[in-house]
Amino acid sequence: MNDAPDKPAWSPDELSDNPHQRADKARKVRDMFTAIADSYDLNNRVHSFGRDQAWRRKAVKLAALRPGDRVLDVACGTGDLALLFALRLGLHAIEDGWPTPSPSQVIGLDFTFPMLPIAEQKNSVIAEQTHPGNEEEPRLWPGVARFLNGDAMSLPFADQTFDVVSIAFGLRNVADPAAAVREFSRVLRPGGRLVILEFSEPGNPLVRWGSKVWTDHIMPQTATWIARDRSGAYRYLPRSVATFMDRAGVASLFEKAGLNRPTMNSVNFGVATIYVGSRLD
Repeated sequence: MNDAPDKPAWSPDELSDNPHQRADKARKVRDMFTAIADSYDLNNRVHSFGRDQAWRRKAVKLAALRPGDRVLDVACGTGDLALLFALRLGLHAIEDGWPTPSPSQVIGLDFTFPMLPIAEQKNSVIAEQTHPGNEEEPRLWPGVARFLNGDAMSLPFADQTFDVVSIAFGLRNVADPAAAVREFSRVLRPGGRLVILEFSEPGNPLVRWGSKVWTDHIMPQTATWIARDRSGAYRYLPRSVATFMDRAGVASLFEKAGLNRPTMNSVNFGVATIYVGSRLD
């Protein structure tokens, strides 16, 4: 059971304004994700029509992993993207002769602690499937990745620690996205890649209309029902997307943080965008 707050994290009145401008945004976001952690994966699959995992797999592919790369997935939630990175590194080790990855090679970090036990459970299942133990040779790995509680704006890592930093559908939930991207740049090695997967506004007017009807009117009702949610999480989601910076704004964060201007890869007709840029030497 999650220690969800008794009162809503977001009231309708609070969401009538821009939620990104609230001084208490960080606390509200944490309360919100605490409330929906147990149903988070189900709602993701249902309301993306199962496409959310395909988007994450594309993000992993665009990260262009190399032998020995260390990966940090920020706002990891229930671990889906971090575990896809770990599985990809393991597959490369088998197929391409890369070094066998260790659980410390991929780290997932999230601000909301109740998300992490779910990630750890998935981690253990994957480790059992990929590194089964027996009586003669017990399984040594507790998982294929590591998961930590932490803040995107104050990462608990030394400078130039990682080759890849990623964040999926989390940048708009950070209190100060520019500060977070500066932190991502700080912990990247020269030439390291930053991968951001985030919702965006489709360019095609018809697709944009359909997306808005789904996101603003249908999804909040059905997702709230599935989650039995009283936090306001699924009223916050469309409002947070509508009031967040556009593609050019996200791209500018890369350059201001000492990264090159990112490539922008649209998925599902522009419903989301994958940004990939590297730290300059």
